[in-house]
Amino acid sequence: MTKTDHSSVVELTQVTFTWPGNDTPTLDIPSLVVTHGEHLFIKGPSGCGKSTLLGLLTGINTATSGQVSLLGEELTKMSGSQRDKFRANNIGYIFQQFNLLPYLSVIENVTLPCQFAPQRRKQVEGDLTAKATELLEKLRLPSALLNKPVTELSIGQQQRVAAARALIGNPKVVIADEPTSSLDFGNRSAFIELLLEQVNQANSTLLFVSHDPTLEPLFDRTINLQQLNQAGGQL
Repeated sequence: MTKTDHSSVVELTQVTFTWPGNDTPTLDIPSLVVTHGEHLFIKGPSGCGKSTLLGLLTGINTATSGQVSLLGEELTKMSGSQRDKFRANNIGYIFQQFNLLPYLSVIENVTLPCQFAPQRRKQVEGDLTAKATELLEKLRLPSALLNKPVTELSIGQQQRVAAARALIGNPKVVIADEPTSSLDFGNRSAFIELLLEQVNQANSTLLFVSHDPTLEPLFDRTINLQQLNQAGGQL
């Protein structure tokens, strides 16, 4: 498939999500469709449900009602273990706080997803460590750091490691939750351009959550999650 392929990767239909103990839903989305290869920027004020939406798309949370489909598979019909396996094989996730394992080296952190996801491991031609090294080089991480503990890296360097970990094995969907919140303007823009370049090379779909409006022009489309919840219409 190419960037011009318009098949649906994400489909939400009449989806609501209500946290236990709450009377009103955090999310109420009549319809949302994201197509293959799209770079989608998701914005909205704090508390509008952006991280909750990402939790539904990754199968970490399950919808209270409605249908959540990813890559043609309905997550709402899967068991917890099935969702975990599906997520590992198909989704690269860049967490806001990176979630790197401090007792592992840079290379070990990057290759970790392929240890648990056979489908992603199959996408890596040849040596896994060599591919991780190649990704880190493209993300401009100095080679002298590859075998260092991630705790010895700067925030910006850890960010590149988290991106390489999400990208290795060419996952079909890459999800990023505020990954640039701790960086200055120059580093934010450079990181996003590198991320988009790597996502394009992998032919992946990118869902990117951020409060930074200066990044919007770099993406194909923007949705305001608060407006989507309020409007009750389709985007």
